[in-house]
Amino acid sequence: MSRSTVRLLRGLRSTRGNVLKWSRGCHSDFRGVPPLRHAEVGSLIVLSLATLYFGAQTIKLDSSFDPSPPNDRSTGFGLIPFAEVQKHCTEDDCWVVIDGKVYDLTKFAAEAHPGGSGPILQFAGRDATTVFQSIHPPGVIEHMLDPSALQGTVDPTTLPPSTQRTATEVEREITLGEIVGLPDFEEAARRKLSAKAWAYMSAGATDMYTLDLNRSSFNKILFRPRVLVDVDKVDSSTVMLGQPTSMPIFLSPTGMAGLAHPDGEKLLTAAAGECEAIYMISTNASDPLQDIVNARQSRTQPLFMQLYVDRNRPKSEALIHKINDLGLKAIFVTVDAAAPGKREADERSLAEIEASQAGEIPGVSGGKMARDRKGGGIARAKGGFIDPTLNWNDIAWLRRHTNLPIGLKGVQSVEDCVKAVEMGVEAIYLSNHGGRALDGSEPALYTLLELRKHRPDVFDKVEVYLDGGVRRGTDVIKAICLGAKGVGLGRPILYSMTYGKDGIVHALESEGLRYPSVGADVAVLRDEIHTTMKLLGVTRLDQLGPHLVRLIREPD
Repeated sequence: MSRSTVRLLRGLRSTRGNVLKWSRGCHSDFRGVPPLRHAEVGSLIVLSLATLYFGAQTIKLDSSFDPSPPNDRSTGFGLIPFAEVQKHCTEDDCWVVIDGKVYDLTKFAAEAHPGGSGPILQFAGRDATTVFQSIHPPGVIEHMLDPSALQGTVDPTTLPPSTQRTATEVEREITLGEIVGLPDFEEAARRKLSAKAWAYMSAGATDMYTLDLNRSSFNKILFRPRVLVDVDKVDSSTVMLGQPTSMPIFLSPTGMAGLAHPDGEKLLTAAAGECEAIYMISTNASDPLQDIVNARQSRTQPLFMQLYVDRNRPKSEALIHKINDLGLKAIFVTVDAAAPGKREADERSLAEIEASQAGEIPGVSGGKMARDRKGGGIARAKGGFIDPTLNWNDIAWLRRHTNLPIGLKGVQSVEDCVKAVEMGVEAIYLSNHGGRALDGSEPALYTLLELRKHRPDVFDKVEVYLDGGVRRGTDVIKAICLGAKGVGLGRPILYSMTYGKDGIVHALESEGLRYPSVGADVAVLRDEIHTTMKLLGVTRLDQLGPHLVRLIREPD
C-alpha cells in the first residue's frame, strides 16, 4: 500500500470520527433533527476527503451559519451571523464579539478574568468591541486567551448598524516618519487610540482651563539670546538627585500606560534607558513593579518612583520596602490628589467599563477599582484607594521606612515650597497634575516664576522640578533658565508610545533617525534642546539663568 493511500485512509478515519462526534453533539438549535444516516455520513466523508485531498477552492456559503464544530476554524465554512452569537448569552454559554471575532468566554469569565465574570457577562451574546478597546491595550486578547476560545468571524453585514464602520469612517494613521515634533504625536495618537483611552489620556478637569494654561504659559516667556559665542559643541547632560542623565528632562509618572501600548511601563523603562533619560514610575502603573524594573537596559539605569499613599498604610509601607529593595533612586509622594479631579471627557465616555465592577487594580498599587455615583471615568475608578488624610506629619512616617531622597509632587505655591524645605525634603516637584485635578489652579511655570522672584534661596536648598504643558525644547530651556533642575513629559510620551519603543525614542532623540518620507533627520526633543542652547549662546546647562529670559507681562 502506498504512503499516499495510507495518509488518505488516516484522513478518512479522522474525518469520519469528527463527523460522528458532531452528529451526536450538534447545536441546540438542531435538536429534534433525526441522527444522520450512514449514507449521509458517507457523503459527508467523501466531500471532506475530496476537499482535503485535492485542495479544492474553499467552499463558501452565504451569510447563513453552518453548525460545524465551533473550534474547527480550518474547514472554510461561512461567517457566523450575529443572530447566532446572540443565542450564547448566559453564564454557562457566553459568546462575545470583539473586533469582528467571535470568542467563547464562558470558561475565561468564570475562572481567569481579573475583574471577575460580571464585566464579561454583561456583554454575553453582544458586540463588546467599543467597550473592550476603551480599556484594554492592543494584544491583550492574544496574551490572555487560549486560542481555542476563538469561534470564528462574525458576518459584518448582520451586525447592528451602530457597530458597523465604513472605510470612510476610519482615519488614516499618521506614520512615524511624518512626525517632526512632539505636538504631532497628539493627533497621531488620537487616531490610533480607542475613544475611552483617548479620553482618559487627553482629558483635563472640568472646563480644562488649567490644561490650556499649562501650554500657553510658556508663550509668556521670551528669550534674550547672546551672540558671537562659539557653540559648535553643546552638552545637555545634568544630574538629578545624584543620578546622571543626558538631558534635563524625565518621563513623568503616568498611570495606566498599558492603554497606549501592551508593553506599558516596561516599554517606557526600556526606551528611557536607551535615551539615557530618567523614568519616574507611577503607583498606578499597569505592570508589576518587578517587571518594570527588570525592563531596564542595564542594572545601573536609574529609576525614580511616584507614590500615592494608600488608605491602608501597611500596603504603602510594603510598597516602600519593595522600592528600597529593588534599588530605585528616589521617591516622589503625590500631594495634590486628596480627591480625584472631575474629568468630564473621561467620565462622559462609555459608562459601561470594566472598572464599574469592583476589582483589584493591576500593576503596582494593588488598590481597588470601583465606580462611584459621580462618574464612570477610569481616573475616578482607579483613584479610590488614595489616602485623603495625608499631611505634613507624614513626611516623618515616610522617613522611617526609607533612606531614599524624598520629593513632593504637586506643590503649587511658594508657601508650600518653603514649608517643604523646612520639612527637609530633597526635591520639590511643581505640578497641577497635568490640569487633571483642580481646574483654575495656576501652571507650574507660574509657580516657578513666583518662587524665583520671592524666594530664590529655595533653589540652593532643594532641587526643583516641574511638568505641565511642555511640548518643545524651548519650553525645557525656559524652565531651566528659571531654576528648574528637570522638566517632566507626560502626555507627549504616552502619545509617542502608541508607536512602540521606536515612537518614544523618536520623541526624545534625533541622532541616527532618518525617514524617507521627510528626507532628513527629524527635529525632536534632544535636537530642539541643543538647537535652542546654540541659538541662545550657551554650551552647558549651568550657563543658563534668569538673565536669558524675560516676561511679556506678569502672569494674571
